[in-house]
Amino acid sequence: MQITNKIHFRNLRGDLFGGLTAAIIALPMALAFGVASGAGAVAGLWGAVLVGFFAALFGGTPTLISEPTGPMTVVMTAVIANLTAANPENGMAMAFTVVMMAGVVQMLLGAFRLGRYVTLMPYTVISGFMSGIGIILIILQTAPFLGQASPKGGILGTLGSLPELLQNISPAETILSGMTLALLFLTPRALKKVVPPQLIALVVGTIVSLTVFSNLDIRRIGEIPTSLPSLQVPTFTADQFQLMLVDALVLGMLGCIDALLTSVVADSLTRTEHNSNKELIGQGLGNLFSGLFGGLAGAGATMGTVVNIQSGGRTALSGLTRAFILLVVVLWAAPLTANIPLAVLAGIAIKVGINIIDWNFLKRAHQISLKAAFIMYGVIALTVFVDLMVAVGVGIFIANILTIENLSKMQSNSVKAVKAITDTDDQIVLNPTEKQLLDRAEGRVLLFHLSGPMIFGVAKAISREHNVIDNYESLILDLSDVPLLGVTSSLAIENAIQEAIEADRHVFIVGATGRIQRRLQKLGIWQSIPPQHLLLDRQEALTQALALIEPQDESESSTPSSIGSLG
Repeated sequence: MQITNKIHFRNLRGDLFGGLTAAIIALPMALAFGVASGAGAVAGLWGAVLVGFFAALFGGTPTLISEPTGPMTVVMTAVIANLTAANPENGMAMAFTVVMMAGVVQMLLGAFRLGRYVTLMPYTVISGFMSGIGIILIILQTAPFLGQASPKGGILGTLGSLPELLQNISPAETILSGMTLALLFLTPRALKKVVPPQLIALVVGTIVSLTVFSNLDIRRIGEIPTSLPSLQVPTFTADQFQLMLVDALVLGMLGCIDALLTSVVADSLTRTEHNSNKELIGQGLGNLFSGLFGGLAGAGATMGTVVNIQSGGRTALSGLTRAFILLVVVLWAAPLTANIPLAVLAGIAIKVGINIIDWNFLKRAHQISLKAAFIMYGVIALTVFVDLMVAVGVGIFIANILTIENLSKMQSNSVKAVKAITDTDDQIVLNPTEKQLLDRAEGRVLLFHLSGPMIFGVAKAISREHNVIDNYESLILDLSDVPLLGVTSSLAIENAIQEAIEADRHVFIVGATGRIQRRLQKLGIWQSIPPQHLLLDRQEALTQALALIEPQDESESSTPSSIGSLG
């Protein structure tokens, strides 16, 4: 695995195409988030340009695409609403100042080398937090979906106004919103590879509004200025400074989490390792300049990043290309967006909210652990109805208390909790036969040895160790010395096993008994592995793994050759 984000031109074609594809996806998203936040479509566009440019140029993840995202837009919506209500004259300027302050917070975290600690939190908290943000985004877009302006009061105000919103529904705009959602959900996969469904929905929805509903008063984006943005002077008031500081901390921390989680996704796709501290500095610079020129706050965007990588992007040149293309659109092609209906953008934003919700974990959290489900649902409720920062703080506190309680019952110590080897290693005690078998495998068998309590803080080490080695044919997961397996580490192990199975590799689990076995069974891992590959003896696992990968000579032809292949 390598750590790099140097710009070079050896992958010029892939980077240019990746940047172009990411720009096509970014355009409708930037417009939707700009309108949803209350700052206007132009703020979303400039946020996409500026955050994307500076994060690509100075960040620590070569393939990361940064722009306004659903979670950041949810926070920005609340920031703008609160500050403009408290100070109608300077509220918007103060909101952009909060974006600048959030950028400074991110740069300080990077400068003090705190990047690697940002995402060290339980998956239950992250899942609940993100699902809560998705629910918020859906609720806030209910009024635009029904063809009306968003009521005051945020989530509670929208829910309280729901009967009135339904009573005054605009049929034409609701049809446009529903059609947009239908296109986003039903676009064939083959077509998605050619044209992003968001762009299809944007074009089709605009054409329908101009033809079928040409005689109706449809709310639209309106004219977008094509000039360079004006400088936003940092604006403070003594009464609102404390609120602005708290908002900046929330926005900055959310941006850090959003960006670094997406960086981990990029690492898994490119088999590289990002520089967390450098990435935070790049994200901070992007948000600082975005706020300075009236743009929305942004972070690493999973959809844009994945599309960029799949389209060939490998260096920061792809992110710079995307920013340049969007700049051209803002300066010369913005008038083309004037007729886009707000209802179409509401449909796009709702689909983003649906995607943010962690449906996979929601469906099975209670099966894995009732305590994990309790934490996750609690964080969701606090996120939606109380406050984002309170939700994360309470969730982490409860998760840590439960973890400490479990650890206090354990009397197991481990020098090296996670170790992946393909040859003999002094840090893992192997008997002579095991060493001989591992040496005979010549790197084709990966022995993944875990020891000690596998709490959420170890999950990152599991992913990192697994990603270090790629060229193997059989994976042996040794859990003999693991007394506790947490939910977050369980999911990291599940991911490693699924990657191996998808690559047609043989998978063995050794030493999983009692609580560990029950956790794997609840997660579904146990059922995905052939029974003959579930063993209690590591030497037997090495013997079977070697038999599957070594050519069989005639003298061994009597040995059964049907020992479980996972192909």
